[in-house]
Amino acid sequence: MAKTALTQLGRKTALPRSPAAAKLERVPNAHADSDCVVRFTVPEFTTLCPITGQPDFAHLVIDYVPRRYLVESKSLKLYLGSFRNEGHFHEDTTVTIAKRLIALLKPTWLRIGGYWYPRGGMPIDVFFQTGPAPKGVWIPDQGVQPYRGRG
Repeated sequence: MAKTALTQLGRKTALPRSPAAAKLERVPNAHADSDCVVRFTVPEFTTLCPITGQPDFAHLVIDYVPRRYLVESKSLKLYLGSFRNEGHFHEDTTVTIAKRLIALLKPTWLRIGGYWYPRGGMPIDVFFQTGPAPKGVWIPDQGVQPYRGRG
């Protein structure tokens, strides 16, 4: 694989102050000639309510079919962790993450499921995708059950 200019992998890196300050990095896709689905599951995502400042929690599932680049996972972890310090509505957070990844990677296809835990007694699930899934690519179910409270 070609040498990349990664600045965070393999060294101690502080959590960015904000999503805007976070540096998302990418690496070349060694199999750009073959479609595959890359999935990141983030079961303990947190951000703050922009009104109350109270914490909000979500289970995020990010699926994408890469072209030339893959997102470097440590930089993604740091980017997602930076949301802990800022207030964002669920819808804004979910779509912002998708758009940032699209701008960086220019993937063939991307979808994100934001499965948010209840706020005010009501869960809010937010879904975004770039278009129809590519033909011939197996896209598994995201596997997150609808919120059912205590059953």
